[in-house]
Amino acid sequence: MNHSEKKNNDWLFEITPKNKFFTLNLKEVWQYRDLLFLFVKRDVVTMYKQTVLGPLWYLIQPLFTSITFTIIFNNLAGISTGSVPPFLFNLAGITIWNYFTACLNGTSNTFGSNAGIFGKVYFPRLIVPLSIVISNLIKFGIQFFIFIVFYLLYYFQGAALHFNPAIVFFPFLIVLMGILGLGLGMVISSLVTKYRDFSYLIGFGVQLLMYVSAVMYPLALIKEKIPHYAWLVQYNPLAYVIESTRYMLLNVGEVSVIGLSYTTVVTISLFLVGILIFNRTEKNFIDTV
Repeated sequence: MNHSEKKNNDWLFEITPKNKFFTLNLKEVWQYRDLLFLFVKRDVVTMYKQTVLGPLWYLIQPLFTSITFTIIFNNLAGISTGSVPPFLFNLAGITIWNYFTACLNGTSNTFGSNAGIFGKVYFPRLIVPLSIVISNLIKFGIQFFIFIVFYLLYYFQGAALHFNPAIVFFPFLIVLMGILGLGLGMVISSLVTKYRDFSYLIGFGVQLLMYVSAVMYPLALIKEKIPHYAWLVQYNPLAYVIESTRYMLLNVGEVSVIGLSYTTVVTISLFLVGILIFNRTEKNFIDTV
């Protein structure tokens, strides 16, 4: 074989059958990185393109939710947040919680909402849920900016606020939330292709999950008030991320190293299981969607 013939046989991309039990194939995802960025742009631009308020929905939802939680749980139910203003306490928890739910809801219908594209063009299917997680980082950044604005507003009004030095680990919590939402979303997306009932249970399930994730109350409160049911929160990995977020941003509550280690193990395990189920589903999902 001469040099020109050898050069012609050097393919840029090679599609081969997936015979491995588990494959992540990050190399192929990296080769399609331009498509990944296009999907991210699509998600950001089209999310509120035909709405009246547009990107303002990024701000309205966490603000109104925080106000509602403050009125119901702090003013009426009397849940104390210590020296931290209740509104800021709730806004911190809701901001990080919203990132998880956005990743979960966005990835949980990957096959159904992209069946038309998947059935016509080949590309690594993992790019779609990854693009959702990345695009939601922009939404999270906007909402976190709003938190900083209110933080400074309360600070200059004399509230006893200061960041905890552990805030340097805050990006780790964001990554945990993103991967946890991605892993759980891929599992649900794979199940939805066969069992459509799951798509109707997601919204209801997320609402229930929020109440056992310490979003609107300190983790110590549930241990004190209803210790017999505290295990519902203590075994929830999301609760440790939210409690740690408030500790880092508001210096209230505590960080459990054991709890975060448990959360990390659960997150990685769920992500690997999600990849496994996702890869197996993508081979024949077009027949069931």
